[in-house]
Amino acid sequence: MSELALEEVSAIAAIFCGKDECEVLEVSETEGISFRIQTHVEGPLGTDVLLKLLFHLPISYPASLPNISVNSEQLTRTQCVGVRERLLEEAKRHFSQPMVHELILWIQQNLKHAVEHAGATSVCCAGRSTLSTGAAEDDGIWTILLHLDHMRAKGKYVKTVEKWCTDLKLTGRLMFMGKMILLLLQGDRRSIKEYLILQKTTKVDVDSSGKKCKEKMISVLSETKAQAEHRRFQAFEVKEYSTLDELQNEFVAAGLEELFSEFVLSRLK
Repeated sequence: MSELALEEVSAIAAIFCGKDECEVLEVSETEGISFRIQTHVEGPLGTDVLLKLLFHLPISYPASLPNISVNSEQLTRTQCVGVRERLLEEAKRHFSQPMVHELILWIQQNLKHAVEHAGATSVCCAGRSTLSTGAAEDDGIWTILLHLDHMRAKGKYVKTVEKWCTDLKLTGRLMFMGKMILLLLQGDRRSIKEYLILQKTTKVDVDSSGKKCKEKMISVLSETKAQAEHRRFQAFEVKEYSTLDELQNEFVAAGLEELFSEFVLSRLK
């Protein structure tokens, strides 16, 4: 892990030291660093906007760009996506050097312009990948298969997953069969990575005592670029299956029978 990244996060935590302003979510030698910043910014028409910025610094940062998620109850999803796009554009100007503090300062000063720009460009950007900052192999549709160990607060958990998939334009299936819980997602790879960050860092379930907790027992079974023979899911659906054949047929219909054979059957043995 880059010493520059560790030093930068430490400095940012010292600057944003107020209550709930900075929360370090994960520090991993293999996954990098994830942290959340909450800051009040002047928005359109002088409104006060509580901006929630989620940064994930990969282990190669700053030699690679950070993943960024933008959320705010005062902004629409389209506006949040537009702000994120402008932040990623700004990040390219600081490539190969610590940039997170610069990005926070930039959005504090330019939120109104970024929101206006999002509204002006939302139509012309349709159908074009404006959020991708990775290599060419990240282009196209990716498929990821996840295994969830359990859901104690099933209703709330499912609604949260549905919202994340809607916000990130991910399609697929949340599949229940007996005690097995599988999550099959398709979409832009950056959106899938952002989903994983949300899944690992948000208190989405409750523990045995009923207290909110993060998902600690999720497993990534497979993550591959979708091939031409794979059917693209048109929506995200929650389904329950009573037999193994029903579950298998879901994979077969999507051209993912090999995925089922390699990763699902092995968990039933």
